Amino acid sequence: MTATSFKRIKQLALGLSLIGLAFQASAQTEVHDAWVRATVAGQPSTGAFMTVQADSDSTLVSVQSPVAKTVQIHQMSMKDDVMNMGMVESVALPAGKPVTLDPHGYHVMLIDLAAQVKEGDKVPLTLTVKNAKGEQETIEVQAEARALGTMDHSKMH
Repeated sequence: MTATSFKRIKQLALGLSLIGLAFQASAQTEVHDAWVRATVAGQPSTGAFMTVQADSDSTLVSVQSPVAKTVQIHQMSMKDDVMNMGMVESVALPAGKPVTLDPHGYHVMLIDLAAQVKEGDKVPLTLTVKNAKGEQETIEVQAEARALGTMDHSKMH
């Protein structure tokens, strides 16, 4: 084997290992069914909803979007027939289990909107997820704006 052949084999092996690392990184967390509630003119805030699934114990630590000045993760809860909603620091993502962010539990609040979010708009969201090793992953999502009264018929049986 010549020195040039050996060098090419090393380069090929390095390239394949980098592709493998890139695949591993991209497969850590998946986001499905991301949507944002459409607003009426002048409405200052709205909610974003989705299902997030990580392949290892992780935490959703933040969400950002250029459509709002402030983006917060909130939790809705009921206690003694009183509904409470408040900001939380993060949402646990147990390994392999889908976590649904919906209007009745954890969700994302987009506050101080730059403009009205109209039905059919694509709203960019950037999620930051941290795994148990402290490694951070950034996931870019395009969430479709849906009308207030729109039901997700895909969940009906």
